[in-house]
Amino acid sequence: MTTILVSGACGIVGYGILRSLRMSKRPMTLIGTSIYTDSVAHGFCDVFEVVPRTDAPDYLDRLLALLREHHVDVAFPGIDADMYKWADHVAEIEATGTKVVLNSLELISRCSDKWPFYERQLTLKLPYAIPSYLEMDFDFLSEKCGLPFLLKPRRGFGSKGIVVVETAEQFAKIAPATKTTLMAQPIVGRDDEEFTVSAFCDGHGGHSAFMALRRKLSKDGFTEKAEVVNQVDFSEAVQDLCRAFSPIGPTNFQFRKTDRGLKLLEINPRISSSTSIRAAFGYNEALMAVDMAIEKRMPVQPDIKRGRAVRYTEDFIFYDDSVHL
Repeated sequence: MTTILVSGACGIVGYGILRSLRMSKRPMTLIGTSIYTDSVAHGFCDVFEVVPRTDAPDYLDRLLALLREHHVDVAFPGIDADMYKWADHVAEIEATGTKVVLNSLELISRCSDKWPFYERQLTLKLPYAIPSYLEMDFDFLSEKCGLPFLLKPRRGFGSKGIVVVETAEQFAKIAPATKTTLMAQPIVGRDDEEFTVSAFCDGHGGHSAFMALRRKLSKDGFTEKAEVVNQVDFSEAVQDLCRAFSPIGPTNFQFRKTDRGLKLLEINPRISSSTSIRAAFGYNEALMAVDMAIEKRMPVQPDIKRGRAVRYTEDFIFYDDSVHL
């Protein structure tokens, strides 16, 4: 029996990983952790454990204790805060005997701030970089980016905190302290030409499997609707970016198609929020990661079904004596 721990189990990535693993016939004990005692996480795992916030002084000690107590074989960080925390303490975590699903530590560090990541793309002369600026002057940005343009947090995820600037008055209302945390970009492509591509990477500049979805974002910045598309259209870009950044394991690339080719919105050095959608179409990256962690086996390209997915709100009912969906 393989024991898997997934942190942030009440979030869309965390329970997406748990749901994906449940699709497998492999015998597993699934442990979910969260700071919330009343979340939906209980419904997707065999064991639920409450943990402190990631930034709490006792978080790491609690995590290590859980890994030892449950003899966890593989652990997935289900939220970005945990990914960064675990990356800083990976040796201590793996000293418990647990294999951690983490990308390249160098790539995790690069992706923590979008500005140096952009600068690295320029250094490597990658054609996928979107022009970006730190100078917070409306006239300068409107000339360089056109109107409207985007302001996005240098540190952030899931499209959270992005502002579409249309006027000088709107720009002037943004606090100077906030502007120091932002970078500006032109709006490239169209909303209906946005794609999320996940690849399983070998850490040496290559990948052995990948899948592409056309997506529509929810107001929270996660994939709300998705349609399977031909991944061949993204093959060259994924190859180029893998050679440039040498990701390891599940890696998510977000693109927009433009008249000048594909443009990279960002790389998420982790499993993305659409992971359960991918698994339903035959691309189970969570299970691939377990196989790599335990058996050192890279996946082969799976057969991917064609179709579309729509996310919606549903009720998960917890009775006192059992769980019913």
